[in-house]
Amino acid sequence: MSGTPVHGTWEPEPAARWEDAFLSGNGHHGALVFGDPDADRVIVTHHTLVRPDRDDGRRRPPALAAALPALQDRLLAGDTAAAEDFTDGRPLQWVRPFHPAFQLRLNRPPEGDTHDTHDARAPYRRAVDFTTGETTATRAGWTSRVFVSRADDVIVQHVTAPHLTLDLSLDPGLPGAPAGLRIGHGAVLTPEGALLTLRARYPGSDLAYTGVTLAAVTGGTVKLVPPGVLVEGATEVLLLTRVHRHTGELDTVAESRALRDLLAAPHPAPYDDLLARHLARHRTAYDRVTLDLAADPAERALPGSALLAGAGGPALLERLFAAGRYHLLSASGLLPPRLTGLWTGDWNTAWSGAFTTNANLNLQTASAAAAALPEVTEAHAALVHRQLPDWRDNAREIFGARGAAAPSHTDGESGHTYHFSREYPLHLWTAGADWLLKPLLDHDETHGTPDPRTTAALAEVALFYEDFLQRTDDDGHLVVVPSYSPENRPGNASWGTLNAAMDLSAARHALRTAADHHPEHADRWRALAERLPAHRINADGALAEWAWPGLADTYGHRHLSHLYGVWPLEEINPYDTPDLAEAARRALALRGAENDSAHGHLHHALVAARLRDGAGVAHALDRVLGGDYFHASLMSAHYPHRDVYNADAAHALPAVLVEMLVQSTPGRLVLLPALPACCPQGELRGVRTRFGASLDLTWTADGRASARLRPERTHRIELRTPSGAEPLDLAAGEDRVISVKAR
Repeated sequence: MSGTPVHGTWEPEPAARWEDAFLSGNGHHGALVFGDPDADRVIVTHHTLVRPDRDDGRRRPPALAAALPALQDRLLAGDTAAAEDFTDGRPLQWVRPFHPAFQLRLNRPPEGDTHDTHDARAPYRRAVDFTTGETTATRAGWTSRVFVSRADDVIVQHVTAPHLTLDLSLDPGLPGAPAGLRIGHGAVLTPEGALLTLRARYPGSDLAYTGVTLAAVTGGTVKLVPPGVLVEGATEVLLLTRVHRHTGELDTVAESRALRDLLAAPHPAPYDDLLARHLARHRTAYDRVTLDLAADPAERALPGSALLAGAGGPALLERLFAAGRYHLLSASGLLPPRLTGLWTGDWNTAWSGAFTTNANLNLQTASAAAAALPEVTEAHAALVHRQLPDWRDNAREIFGARGAAAPSHTDGESGHTYHFSREYPLHLWTAGADWLLKPLLDHDETHGTPDPRTTAALAEVALFYEDFLQRTDDDGHLVVVPSYSPENRPGNASWGTLNAAMDLSAARHALRTAADHHPEHADRWRALAERLPAHRINADGALAEWAWPGLADTYGHRHLSHLYGVWPLEEINPYDTPDLAEAARRALALRGAENDSAHGHLHHALVAARLRDGAGVAHALDRVLGGDYFHASLMSAHYPHRDVYNADAAHALPAVLVEMLVQSTPGRLVLLPALPACCPQGELRGVRTRFGASLDLTWTADGRASARLRPERTHRIELRTPSGAEPLDLAAGEDRVISVKAR
């Protein structure tokens, strides 16, 4: 390969918009860093910051179970609009919105006011190092470094300059902040320098959040200048920041003591000590997987904005792969990534900055198992298992069933289903629990150790289907009724209908998987799965989105819910079910892009990769790379032309690049299934497989490829390559090198 790929990005100017600010995070705290030498800002976020309201009593699942049999009767009798009034009459309610905390301001007075000289004409550079999570900005003698520690859960900023003078303050004035937010500032001098606090109490609530910043100043003086402090003539300032959501008042004395303890190490360089502890966790995770596409070194040296403005190519894909894994890791910890990851600079986050679980969350975390980020799956598992009691309420209240039914939107706290409307009857979606448990199963297969919590949750999903699947068609097959395909509707019926392909795939997969994990119930659950109908192929030769006679497909839609059996399941694939795979390929070809939502293009690419369609992968990538979806931060937008800050494309792109090169199941390895022409050579190192082996893959422009497998388990798998299929025996601890043709 042509040298080491770039594991970071840089820009020649400070960020002018928060969307372009470089990002750091530890899965709890997030930081958006502008890097302005004269008026720097660091926006602080935290996964727990969702705005409360006074309507908690309505944030319960609707009590509809008693009316369910009548709805089922009407739908089975051909009343295509029956589900439109299956509601308790509430208006559409969004989940509680995610919001930023405040911005840490570091203002330097104009040149001439102090001895602090800063030449605006001097060369400037800001960068983020993905291997460390550290953002830096430099100009002349001024340097600022920021990271968010995975070891100590603190935002760390270190500023140095000769004769450094700074106004420091915590500023809650971010776009969309509610007028009724009750703010309390505090600033006191300490032996280290100063302690700044900001308490913000939500309107009409006993909930609040408090930010605490300890400023350790070397040299110079510190003066109180409410609401902050003025540092004069210093050589360096070290800032440690945390934010807490709480009721009542936060004990800021205890918090300041905890921050002070972080500086108590015996070494003379506390910033370096803090960074070293962080790197033991962050770098270890980030370095597990790398992608080298043999890009031109001159292109690798360009700033990210210049790569984005160019024609794409290997250098851009390398950097977006690296940035995607970095941002995904940085956003995952207490919770997995939201629609905006862990970051926002505006209180008015689109779609509440929620976890949208009917597509976006799983797309964002799709690379976690293969791209060796178990930290992401652990965060996903934390969300799922914490909310299971609420899922039980959903099953009971809406469907009168035991077990669990997942919501399509959550704020990270409540798992109740309450976000739905006539056009979005999301309370009718029954595939959610299986869809959200699938990444946890992939993780268990990859690491060879079943999580007992996931095993127990599978049983609850099977119990739900036992109670819910009670109706049959004229042929004796079970009917999923009501059924919903997010977020589409038949061309000749309403949204709530019958036998959505996603619901059928999910029910089959959930019952069979639960049977595999619970032999005491296996016969009963497998028998129930066998009674579900097969997928339907429509008159266009495409896999139908609804397996019910007479329901017309609607092709012009951003979601690809009906192809759940292709990705992430293996129910439909070119090897075991070639006819269904061909129908799925036809369905994918007919699917439009609707409003060009980024998640639709990335979902398209993932399905195309499973169907061995390299041209389809390339087309989807071209739509994203050529649509101006990425900010200078390399975080993405939901729509073209950088419209609506959103992490879907940024986080899902690494999964596409892995899936086009390597796919695995517990019994199969597929090499180079969908290699696009834009990646003629390269090397993918450290990828994990679901049969318990790590893998390095190299392919060359002359059509040769080789893979080195490092198995942890002994067994036989099927190897699939562009040349065909063959059995492959693996022995734990014995490397295996495979040479194949790339095309």
